[in-house]
Amino acid sequence: MIRSMTGYGSANGVSGTLELEIELKAVNNRYLDISVRMPRRYLFVEESLKKQIGGEVARGKVDVFINVDSAKDQEVKITLNEPLADAYVTTLKQIADRFSLPSELTAVQVARLPDVLTVDRPETDDDAFTRDIHQILKEALTNFNTMRLIEGAKLHRDITARLDHIAALTDQVERLSPETVKAYRAKLEQRMTEILEGKHIEESRILTEAALFADRVAVDEEITRLRSHISQLRDILNAGGQVGRKIDFLLQEFGREANTIGSKCQDLTLGKIVIDLKAEIEKIREQAQNIE
Repeated sequence: MIRSMTGYGSANGVSGTLELEIELKAVNNRYLDISVRMPRRYLFVEESLKKQIGGEVARGKVDVFINVDSAKDQEVKITLNEPLADAYVTTLKQIADRFSLPSELTAVQVARLPDVLTVDRPETDDDAFTRDIHQILKEALTNFNTMRLIEGAKLHRDITARLDHIAALTDQVERLSPETVKAYRAKLEQRMTEILEGKHIEESRILTEAALFADRVAVDEEITRLRSHISQLRDILNAGGQVGRKIDFLLQEFGREANTIGSKCQDLTLGKIVIDLKAEIEKIREQAQNIE
């Protein structure tokens, strides 16, 4: 199955006294771009997390949000440095008296001064934390990939339906193309009759002109290649996997054949069909931008 580059997944878990929450969000991108946002204290696991994500995701801009909550940690201790706080308060009062400034200090203002308060937390077992966070990320990636598969199935159905339409338009081009040559021959014969004022017209000359025109507007090869591309794209979609780049390349070939057919069209009806053909190819191209 194919997967969309866009998706979302999350998971929660614990590591010791820490509560962890991981969110993955991804949008389209030509290459794989992973950005991890997490508390600085735990940045030592960032590269290993990126490697784990890279094993599951081939393309897209993936934003990873990791929240580490230690609010329930009962072992956190806050220590007041009383001598330092006394020194701060005394010095600030001296400054206020010396320069005749107001000295309405609050406890919050003193607490915000450097090193007045020290927060002591229990040591984290880095190995255990690494193991736990990777397990939670695994669950988040599972949810993330499930959503991407669901979106990929929608893309598959949409592209397949458009391929069916392209195949039908190709059949119309094949059917109407010989009619263009017949119409040209009839028009040529009429013009030559008018010019020669009813005199005998050499059939060989008309046949030659019609044959030259038919050669110029022949789209048999383009139709054959276009049908081959349609078959290849169906096979790629059914094979699944990381096929976004293959599809993008193949759609360039679709466009070349459609442009060539358009340049050879000498008929208004065929011209309209080719416009519809190009429109469908462009719609598939837009959808393919979402495929991993």
